[in-house]
Amino acid sequence: MNQLEQLKAFTTVVADTGNFKQLAQFTPRDATTNPSLILKAVQSPDYAHLLEDTVAANKTDALDLVVDKVLVAFGLEILKVVPGRVSTEVDARLSFDTVATLARARRLIQMYEAAGIGRERVLIKIASTWEGIQAARELELEGIHTNLTLLFSFCQAVACGENGIQLISPFVGRIYDWYKKSAGANWDEAANAGVNDPGVKSVTAIFNYFKKQGIKTEVMGASFRNVGQIQALAGSDLLTISPDLLAQLQASEAPLTRALDADAAKALDLPKVSFNEAAFRFALNQDAMATEKLAEGIRLFAADAGKLDQMIESLR
Repeated sequence: MNQLEQLKAFTTVVADTGNFKQLAQFTPRDATTNPSLILKAVQSPDYAHLLEDTVAANKTDALDLVVDKVLVAFGLEILKVVPGRVSTEVDARLSFDTVATLARARRLIQMYEAAGIGRERVLIKIASTWEGIQAARELELEGIHTNLTLLFSFCQAVACGENGIQLISPFVGRIYDWYKKSAGANWDEAANAGVNDPGVKSVTAIFNYFKKQGIKTEVMGASFRNVGQIQALAGSDLLTISPDLLAQLQASEAPLTRALDADAAKALDLPKVSFNEAAFRFALNQDAMATEKLAEGIRLFAADAGKLDQMIESLR
């Protein structure tokens, strides 16, 4: 078996793309998108019609409503290809507004349900701010499942687990990026590869803690920079992987072994911890990497959301 097939033996593989025409060759169970991927996709001739047709059919609707209809249009196409779930993201500009996040999330689910898609096939993607986690807690109680994204720290993960979140997406590659940039000329790539990769270490710690404590939240490593990071997290509940890296895994027949093991994690000495709002904010503040990458991620997604707004307005 190639490495992609081997990986699927103990980890659910998710495609990280807005390019649903690429999905079939990798047969992932689920698919995730984000504002940057959707923005890139709608600029391609293969997908521009989804944007144009949606705008043409909804010219008098409010801008935010048209945006959500575009996101759902992509989600519906993706769900024709994958047998499982699609993650659709709430506007990153609402990352610090619990009430507005709830409203947008509920509207997205209503759109999917109106199109005949049950809520069990959709994950509402929300940034892992304190406000986002509180919104996600409410949604989970309503049977609307969530994917907490832009997750860089242990405190973010624990808060999600404590609040019954369905799935979290710790960002392996962006953690790696920060430490590599911070080290500058002193960075030793070989010494920080595989299990020693700072992003890999972060996800491993979260996975082991969740399994030790019996937390049901699914752990899905995301934002990979190389196949070594993926190989070092084989055994995670899920991994969301870009088409380029999926192709690299598919092209290799080297043996791939399980790196993370839920049963082994249960034997570890990992005491239970808890975060209320004050403790969460202080722990996040103390983690310079997580604080910077969360803020940067929200800014980048917000900027791309703004660009999508402009594209829609230009078509009206």
